[in-house]
Amino acid sequence: MVKNYTDIQLLDKVKSLSSFKNIPVGYWLLGVRSSEDKPNHFDDKIYLFDGDKFIMVTSCTTNPGTPILKNGFKSYNKEGAAVVSADTWHYDIWKYGLHKGKMPALLQIGAEIKIHRDGDSDDKSEELGKEQHGWYGINFHANTYNLSASKNENVIAGWSAGCQVVNDTPKYKKIIELIKAKGGKISYCLLNEF
Repeated sequence: MVKNYTDIQLLDKVKSLSSFKNIPVGYWLLGVRSSEDKPNHFDDKIYLFDGDKFIMVTSCTTNPGTPILKNGFKSYNKEGAAVVSADTWHYDIWKYGLHKGKMPALLQIGAEIKIHRDGDSDDKSEELGKEQHGWYGINFHANTYNLSASKNENVIAGWSAGCQVVNDTPKYKKIIELIKAKGGKISYCLLNEF
């Protein structure tokens, strides 16, 4: 699991990135990808901020699950699984909507996102190949359609083919409720553990 950081450490780090323009006004999300990267496990973190103010943190994955990494990607893109580029800002990428028409989520309908394609078919999520920018359906959602669930599952399985996925349903619901109430586009910054 990713180590703990203070708000100041996180804000200083995101401001130091070459892609930094500004801290978004209103809600935005900050992911931290675990350096351990235990295959097929929720070992990353997502932080919700409102401007410079920390709101909450929860466990998540910023990596595709093993079934996708080990050739499941071929049903999506023959080049490899989508791995969101880390240590970069993805401004205004998400807007509230329904993931697969079923789950309240943040959908990639705001802007292009930066990814790499991991096509080596092992169980490690890696930023391989040239960075790509585009519309890949990289959403932010939970790992269950039952948002009344309170049990945290720790295995990613097919829940992520590149999406950023939360496995703590009560915290996920709170994040979505807050963002939906305010509306607008949501920016995302993804860091490698530092």
